[in-house]
Amino acid sequence: MTQTSCDLLIVGAGPAGMAAAIEARAAGLSVVVADEGEAPSGQIYRNVAESPLADARVLGDDYAAGRVLVERFVASGARHLARCVVWQIAFEEGIVAMLTRSASGAEAGGTLELKARAVLIATGAQERPWPVRGWTLPGVMGVGAAQTLLKSAGLAPSQDAVLAGSGPLLWLFASQLIAAGRSVRAILDTTPAGAFRRALPHALPALRAADYLAKGVRMMRTVAKAGIDVHRGVSEVSIEGETEAQRVRFRDARGARHAIDTSLVLLHQGVIPSTQLARSLGCEHEWDAASACWRPRTDASGRSSIDRVWIAGDGAGIGGAKAAAHAGTLAALDIARRLDAIDDATQAARSRPAQRALRRHLAVRPLLDALYTPPAALRRPADDDVIVCRCEEVSAGEIRRIAALGCQGPNQMKAFSRCGMGPCQGRWCGTTVSELIAEVQQRGVGDVGYYRIRAPIKPVTVEQLADSITLDDDFARGDFPS
Repeated sequence: MTQTSCDLLIVGAGPAGMAAAIEARAAGLSVVVADEGEAPSGQIYRNVAESPLADARVLGDDYAAGRVLVERFVASGARHLARCVVWQIAFEEGIVAMLTRSASGAEAGGTLELKARAVLIATGAQERPWPVRGWTLPGVMGVGAAQTLLKSAGLAPSQDAVLAGSGPLLWLFASQLIAAGRSVRAILDTTPAGAFRRALPHALPALRAADYLAKGVRMMRTVAKAGIDVHRGVSEVSIEGETEAQRVRFRDARGARHAIDTSLVLLHQGVIPSTQLARSLGCEHEWDAASACWRPRTDASGRSSIDRVWIAGDGAGIGGAKAAAHAGTLAALDIARRLDAIDDATQAARSRPAQRALRRHLAVRPLLDALYTPPAALRRPADDDVIVCRCEEVSAGEIRRIAALGCQGPNQMKAFSRCGMGPCQGRWCGTTVSELIAEVQQRGVGDVGYYRIRAPIKPVTVEQLADSITLDDDFARGDFPS
């Protein structure tokens, strides 16, 4: 096992992580950025420096703008650890992180123990789980996953794909496919008709970020001009097939039932903060009712409830790539001040532009939350036989049954049903489990709580675990006769 140290460990090389690294290096801090990707970028800017697409302009101007941030990050002098999983952070005479890096070409892999004076969690967002009948069939995946394939490998879905759900990414991906010369069979928009009335009070403040609104209108016009069938007010989505997806059924806003034959269904109900690493450190979280998700408690500079741990970007609350970059800058300045690399006056002066920009980019969020946060009927499967925990194949009915017996929360549910004990460690079922328990017991989701997350937060091998511990006289490595 290799050992090293730095002033600041940043987990995640997306917009927040890269911007924070640039600012921290400018303040004179030594910075290590650990990321699971092959190159710095994050999801939104994935492979922007070396796109596999013949013409990456099909992904839009916002994607191309990420190249400048990546170039500034590469030139900053921060140490970037690619293909690296941070699976444990502990507090033992300071902050100690355990990282495992995959080998690639001439670069060796292995376990790394890193000591840091501060940690910034910039792990971004994940797609919101949307458990519907048939969502575990081959041929069903998230829109975000499909977009990752397009950006990382240049793979576009087949022409008969059906996009179902709600949120900006649904329309963005459809417009990107159209620009790339592809199309989709249909879009099933689950945004309830009443959402537009609820969003109306937020329209005027959102004009501060009018460019976001204009972009959304352009994307919807692109879809309309392409002649793609769009079904509005969709509900009761289910996917059918024996061994793979064969058709999708749904009810439209008028109550009429429809069925579309398709071998590929792409689901999306927005994104939510990725909280596993922050939870494993004991950072306090709260239920955000407006966006129906958990988010860590942080201050304006990204300070968490745990000393010397900051959280920035979409992992602290969904704001988008541009907002995440400004949040990363503010967190890095606060960290630099905390570590005595800059003084109060310097922090204040450098923070002001980022604070103004961040407020502008976040001005549209209340409108988007009102429009696109899925109602409870879409977040909590009505059919009891729908699988909620994909890893352990636990159904909504089993969760409701155990909750009705008095199970007090997700951790007890885990003991009774193995829900959340699979490789994803609750990433894909945790929010739904909390909501189902709250529904059955007529309690608040915040009162029900969430899983306790323990290391390793990502799957690692026994060999990697062994590399991370000091062996005593009871165990020793060596060559043994066969």
